[in-house]
Amino acid sequence: MKGGIGHASVCVGPWVVAAMVACNAVGDVTDPGSGRLLAGARTEDGRQLLGSERAMLGGQRLQPPVPGTHTTIGVVGTNARLDKAQARRLAMSGHDGLARSIRPVHTPFDGDTLFAMATGTENSPADVLLLSVMAAEATALATVDAILSARGVQTLTGWLPAAHDLNGAQRQGMGTQTGA
Repeated sequence: MKGGIGHASVCVGPWVVAAMVACNAVGDVTDPGSGRLLAGARTEDGRQLLGSERAMLGGQRLQPPVPGTHTTIGVVGTNARLDKAQARRLAMSGHDGLARSIRPVHTPFDGDTLFAMATGTENSPADVLLLSVMAAEATALATVDAILSARGVQTLTGWLPAAHDLNGAQRQGMGTQTGA
């Protein structure tokens, strides 16, 4: 299925963590809140989602993806002041968000990568634990947004549907979340 580009942000106290993700993963994309399957491998007739993780664990062999055609890449940013080690931690925590929304994630066919940045505009000492939780959440939400924002495309070999085309998925509550 065709993926897209999505974004989300999480705000808690003085801190903001935002993520932008381009997702065209091999794994299925699920809504981490509801567990609903949004995109991924399709059944043989192409009309429904297969649930590839469950199918593989049940012994079903899936058609291998075309090498070089799948990846998830993005950036996680915050207004906090972070040193290099803390920024790395933010990117690592963002990968937890990928794992919440893509199953399986980090396959041999994906080049899953997240970069981190910090603007340093918030002068309060960084709460790295909270920022890590926020990074995972923003990345998961941005990944779902990427899938729900995508539209299908005609290729040389036929129609490549997106989640919206396959099941009429609509964006529900994706984007910015504000905490206490």
